[in-house]
Formats: sequence, structure tokens, C-alpha cells
Amino acid sequence: MRRPEDPLRIAAVGDLHYDKHSRGRHQQLFTEASLKADVLVLCGDLTEYGLPQEAELLAEDLRTCARIPVAAVLGNHDFESGHPDQIRSVLEGVGVATLDGECIVLGGVGFAGVPGFGGGFGARMLNAWGEPLMKSFVQEAVDHALRLEQALARLHTPHRIALLHYAPIRATVEGENPEILPFLGSSRLEGPINRLGATAVFHGHAHNGKPEGRTSAGVPVFNVSIPVLERTQPGGPAFFLYELPPSQPSTAEPHRSG
Repeated sequence: MRRPEDPLRIAAVGDLHYDKHSRGRHQQLFTEASLKADVLVLCGDLTEYGLPQEAELLAEDLRTCARIPVAAVLGNHDFESGHPDQIRSVLEGVGVATLDGECIVLGGVGFAGVPGFGGGFGARMLNAWGEPLMKSFVQEAVDHALRLEQALARLHTPHRIALLHYAPIRATVEGENPEILPFLGSSRLEGPINRLGATAVFHGHAHNGKPEGRTSAGVPVFNVSIPVLERTQPGGPAFFLYELPPSQPSTAEPHRSG
């Protein structure tokens, strides 16, 4: 049993992509995470086609994690069939805290989450100009950033962890084809992370991206997409293990499992 003075161990993974044939696919991953970590976080694309039946298979496998709390955000695949609320309901039925502008405290650490959205990074970030559809695209990214900021602001814990599907910085999507970088994340998500002093950020989505980077304010950002973890942790479990020392929000160091 974890004592209050012990580090909090967070197992993070994204892009599970459960489909109708996925029963049992990641049971071993979840079992190992429940033994090695105190909290499990899932960073989107939990299903392949956004079907409630896919979420039900994932929920069955997540029962192996009953001894530790689980928090999640949805990804773009989870919206594909227009049933995100049903997917969220299925997961919450097995105790998964599915965040979309909400926050939760687990083990004394605050977690705030939104899926995030695209739009690009830095000086080449898309702006709200031109056609109404283009403005709507940008507004969606703005809305996610606002919800993230509000969720982080409601946390009064020494540590604040941001959970996303889309990336908040360019560094962790580098390696993907340049043509799709604007659709993998947005710098608009970086602002709240810096302003509210997040301890760390976990995201998925960029299967060919890099495993880690930092925001302009030095906040560590980890791409925990399963393909990235399998590439960078060969032979190890397909999750990222992050040890968070108690009451030291600016000095946490990552520890890659495997």
C-alpha cells in the first residue's frame, strides 16, 4: 500500500484502438500497470471506430486494474461514430474518470483533461480568419484550451497533471509527415499549461512522433502513444511510468518502464 510520503507512480498510455476483435488485447498491460503504478491514465483513441461495443470490450479488460484508479480523455477516433457520450458512460461504469474540461484528485495529485484539437504550432498556427468553417476550426481549438485552463485552475494540489490526446507542442509530433502536423495538436493548449504551472503533460495521437519534449516554460510533455512506447521501450510494457515525488512539483523526473 502506498504511503503519503511515497512517490506517486503514474502509468500513462494512449491509442489503445479497441475494435470488435480486441477482447483481451491489453489485459496484460493493464495487469502490469496495476502492479507497478498507483494511477493509470489513458490518453485518447480508446476505440477504433468510436462504437460503444468497442468501449465495452475495453471496459472488460480494464477490470484487471480494479486496484488502482483510472483517468482518461477521449481521442478523435472515439468521436468517429457520434457516440462519445455513450463511450464515456461505458467507461465510467467501470470506474474510469473520463475528463473533458473536468479535473480530479488522485493520490493527492490533480489531473485535468481535455481531448484537445488541431491547428498547428508556433508562428504557423492557424488563426481565425477567412471562411466561417476555418473560423469554426480555430474556435474548437480555443474552446479546448479554455476548458483545460479552467480545469487546471480548479486544482489546488502541489502537482497538476494535464491529460490530452492532441499534442500541445511541436517537439513530440516531430517524425510525422510534415503535411499532417497541424492536425496533431495546437500551441493553444500550451498556454494554459505554462500559465497554471502544470507539473507534466501526457498525450497520444502522434504514432510516429517523439517520446518527449518541453513547453516554452520547461514543462515536460510525454507522447505516450502505444506505437511510440513500443519503439522506445522494446521488450518493456507498453506504458510510460512516471514517478512523481511528493510536494516537489518542479523537480519530478520521468522513469521509463522496461
